Amino acid sequence: MRGTRLRGRPELYTSYQQDMALLNTTPKKVFVGVLLVLALLMPFSVDDDILQLLATACVFAVGAIGLNIVTGYAGQVSLGHAFFVAIGAYTASVLSGDPDGRVLGFGVTEVPVWLLAAGLLAAAFGALVAPLAARLRGLYLAIVTLGLVFIGQFVFREWTDVAGPPDIGRPAPVPTLFGVRIDVDGEFITRVQKLYWLMLVVLVIFAVLARNLVRSRTGRAFAAIRDRDIAAAVIGVPLTRYKVIAFAISSFYAGVAGALLYVIPQTFTAGNFSLLMSVQFIAMILIGGVATISGSILGALFITLLPRITSELPAVLPFISDSATGGGITVVQAEAILYGLLIIGFLLFEPRGLFGIWIRVRNYWKAWPFSY
Repeated sequence: MRGTRLRGRPELYTSYQQDMALLNTTPKKVFVGVLLVLALLMPFSVDDDILQLLATACVFAVGAIGLNIVTGYAGQVSLGHAFFVAIGAYTASVLSGDPDGRVLGFGVTEVPVWLLAAGLLAAAFGALVAPLAARLRGLYLAIVTLGLVFIGQFVFREWTDVAGPPDIGRPAPVPTLFGVRIDVDGEFITRVQKLYWLMLVVLVIFAVLARNLVRSRTGRAFAAIRDRDIAAAVIGVPLTRYKVIAFAISSFYAGVAGALLYVIPQTFTAGNFSLLMSVQFIAMILIGGVATISGSILGALFITLLPRITSELPAVLPFISDSATGGGITVVQAEAILYGLLIIGFLLFEPRGLFGIWIRVRNYWKAWPFSY
């Protein structure tokens, strides 16, 4: 029997399929459709420097969704996300790099090839780490994954054939789609506009895949492990298998994000994949909303735009300066302080993050004028 939504009862359904639909209400469909149209038209209304930030936010959002899968949905705390991002970045760069260049390269510049390879290799490393991590949880698991960041930085700093000199780094992947270079200006559109559309399409694809994943049997197993792993094991959920799956999928997303992250700046070094990057990803899901796909996107957008906001602070606050020689707090220090304050503030006052604030606003207006 086909389910229907009863008129005047927007949250009441008569079938399980209707309740689990990707977009189960008309307002959701309209809202998502409007957002997609606005996002597609964004390159025609903003400058390239802002568009570059938005493109970077799309890539960070893919990585944040991956971290939310393993931490928010499966309950496995990971501080090593930057390591898997690095795996993806170097895999894509090596595959698409110039074979005659100063660093290792194979000249495979087609985006689908090196993007998929970056994700798969990162997922393989995630699957290798997962059996060890499956024996741990909580703080112990966080410390183990944190060690991956330092190991990765050391390896890539010393492996100059792949990473290049530590102070210079190596070129980012070369994006070519069906033989057409994406990272060069066209006759009517700029390279930043083309890259923005590429990264937006990737984000939409991976967001839909993640949303379908968490609604599936695997997603329900993740939630069971997160809420009470002992009870999940008692009812027959194989803990190790699903923890490995969670780490592998999360690492795949991180590898894809790493492959695209430095395409716009066109170069990167091993120092980019530090503990700070892992903290940024943690901040994205905490500020955006744990165990929500849309929260991951909101958090990535917020954290990506935060440096742009803090760069304007010296003009407003006299005790913040552009450089260390100017006295007072520097912009970089102010940014680090804001990270800490925002994480603490959201944990104390709105644990569901920006997504929780949106839910409150939505529920208020849905119940208005009889709001409680």
